Amino acid sequence: MDKRGQRRGMEYWRMVLYLSLLLCFWDRVSAQIKYSIQEEVKAGSVVGNIARDLGLDVSSLTSRRFRIVSGSKDALFQVNPNTGLLYVASTVDREELCDNTDTCVINLKIVVENPLEIHYVGVEITDINDNFPLFHEKELFLEIAESSITGTRFELQTARDLDVGINSVRYYKLDQNEHFDLEMSDSMYGDKTPHLVLKKPLDREKSDTHVLLLTALDGGNPPKSGSLNITVTVLDINDNRPVCSQDTYSVTLKENVPNGTIVTTVNATDLDDGLNGQVEYSFGRAIQHKIQDMFQLDKATGEIRVKGKLDFEENDIYRLSIRASDKGQPSMNNDCKVIITVIDLNDNKPEIEVTSLSTLIAEDSKPGTVISLISVTDKDSGVNGKVQCSIPDNLPFELKPSVQNNMFSLVTKHSLDRELESHFDITLTATDLGQPPLSTTVTLSIEVSDVNDNSPKFPVNPLELYLPENNSPGASIFSVSASDKDINENAGITYLITRGDGKSNDQSSFLNINSDTGSVHALKSFDFETIKKFTFHVIATDSGTPPLSSNVTVNVFLLDQNDNAPVVLSPVSTNGSSQGVEEIPRNVKAGHLVTKIRAYDADIGYNGWLLYSLHEVSDHTLFGLDRYTGQIRTLRSFTETDESEHKLVILVKDNGNVSLSATATMVIKVVEPKEAFAASDVTSPVKDNEEDGVTFYLIITLAAVSTLFIISIIVLVAMQCSKSTDYSSKYLQDTNYDGTLCHSIQYRSGDKRYMLVGPRMSIGSTIVPGSNGNTLVIPDRRRRLSEEVRFKHVITWPF
Repeated sequence: MDKRGQRRGMEYWRMVLYLSLLLCFWDRVSAQIKYSIQEEVKAGSVVGNIARDLGLDVSSLTSRRFRIVSGSKDALFQVNPNTGLLYVASTVDREELCDNTDTCVINLKIVVENPLEIHYVGVEITDINDNFPLFHEKELFLEIAESSITGTRFELQTARDLDVGINSVRYYKLDQNEHFDLEMSDSMYGDKTPHLVLKKPLDREKSDTHVLLLTALDGGNPPKSGSLNITVTVLDINDNRPVCSQDTYSVTLKENVPNGTIVTTVNATDLDDGLNGQVEYSFGRAIQHKIQDMFQLDKATGEIRVKGKLDFEENDIYRLSIRASDKGQPSMNNDCKVIITVIDLNDNKPEIEVTSLSTLIAEDSKPGTVISLISVTDKDSGVNGKVQCSIPDNLPFELKPSVQNNMFSLVTKHSLDRELESHFDITLTATDLGQPPLSTTVTLSIEVSDVNDNSPKFPVNPLELYLPENNSPGASIFSVSASDKDINENAGITYLITRGDGKSNDQSSFLNINSDTGSVHALKSFDFETIKKFTFHVIATDSGTPPLSSNVTVNVFLLDQNDNAPVVLSPVSTNGSSQGVEEIPRNVKAGHLVTKIRAYDADIGYNGWLLYSLHEVSDHTLFGLDRYTGQIRTLRSFTETDESEHKLVILVKDNGNVSLSATATMVIKVVEPKEAFAASDVTSPVKDNEEDGVTFYLIITLAAVSTLFIISIIVLVAMQCSKSTDYSSKYLQDTNYDGTLCHSIQYRSGDKRYMLVGPRMSIGSTIVPGSNGNTLVIPDRRRRLSEEVRFKHVITWPF
């Protein structure tokens, strides 16, 4: 009894300490609310209004996931998220839940989210008088020697009532009789034990049997009762009882010892001789059946052995009553007390209960965001029941302890990045402090959800496009593509061309882009002779909220096509045809310059390089045409038989892949020297002046070109010195330059001929067939926006 009182005192102080800690951490854990209901109430009975008592808004309970999250006994109770009421889910049997305990409290853990709150609710199950007192046996047979003196006490069987408190067994009564009375005493189990007391000596010769009725009553209203029939047989005298060698046998055993382990040996002696002195052992009448299942008693020797599995977590102490009885008639007995204390071993692994609020967490979650609630329990006691909980250090998560022992919160330690890691398998390890320590692991899988934190990116900026002129209106000329590290709708990209500021070289209004594919379409055909370069900008925008975007600059360089036919300047065109008349004297010698055909082509390069040829001629032996200069000269002297009028059709064509041409007709009239002399008086000064003027302008042109050439060389040298080798290399072409002429202007002055030529444009560029129409793929060394087409002029001196 003293130990039981000390134990209750320790529990009282432990409760005081718990309440003090709860007051200190009131801002983190809500105070526990306690309700009380009677056992056996109907399912659906309301226990209390938790929402009102906790001050929660009833309208937000459903959205905040108002629920019970702890324990296996929670199925007895449920909460209504619409009303905030706690109600009984199934019938509650106090004796089944809390056997042999004075107070029966079911602790519930209530969780609401957004923000996360944890509330602890205790429901006390009060007892009702629903069980009758019961005796282990319905009949008891006693043998009492007739020599028993008045006042002799005989212990009777104790009645058991599953109810507690006032509803347990309160008193016993014995029916009226002549020889016996009833007395009560406190047993080692804290209840009352009835004793039959002899109040009048027995006389076997008058009556050898006495039948009595013992009734046990509880304190309920109305009280319930149970009865025991007692049959007393009066025997002949046996006046010595067995005596135990110790008043109390105290033994300690480790839990989980194997069956058959010897606990102790009870020894009792009897001073009588013969059968009256022979002692045998048995369990006391008031011993519980649970104890008889755990231990085995040798009737002859009093040896006690382990019969069942000793588990400290189920019972840490056993109290046995061993009855030593002699074989006399009547038999005399005595009870020996045996107390067995079980020592705890570290034989239980920690148990982990995880309440996951969500297995999906946004990558922009702030540090400290709660992911899961973790409760760890260990059935062992003392050091063996203390638990440490941990997760790997290389994760962006950490465990934070709660106010209650062995309660933890799994929270984010720092910011997450889904693009670096989108999935985490968190191994949670709980280890007790026993020797050797036992541990349990649980793996939590966490997915990181995407947020729109990455803008679209173009692989190259700026982009360069070399587009042949005369493209088909509406056809795709180019395609842009951007990538986004995000996923799903955050990675969906749409494209848009920004419209310019209305400047003369702004061509963005003539472009259209497919917002889904990035394919750029030209709404008109571009003309190299009108515009040679223009720029537009493409914006790539994702579909996130808010959307993110980036832009790229596209530089478009038009490539010349042979789309302009040569135009004859001299002779002058009239009525759509170029036709001229020249008169020469008949006495001119071979090589005489008759006239010169002048023509112009708006194209450049080979497309603008003109060649002259005789398409029709009346006499092939008389006139010759220089294919480069267009000069018509006599091949021989005229004879008397030659015609006086000759018609020449000159074909002027360019050097494009598909040549374009024009024709000029020249009629040459041969006149007699006198007529020619008269004409020469007029034309010779004109031609002389013309040739002198041509020579003068040619000298000026050569001087200007030479000056520009020298300035260009100086600028190139300066750029070479000021910029890196890699940057300047795009201006100094590599060995792939093939020296093709792109445009030629030819002059003749007397017997001297001059030629001004230039190299082909866009050396080193590669057109890839089948890649979005006329899209031009530029090698890496030509990706800079600043690269432009430059012409290097070469002057070939007279030859």
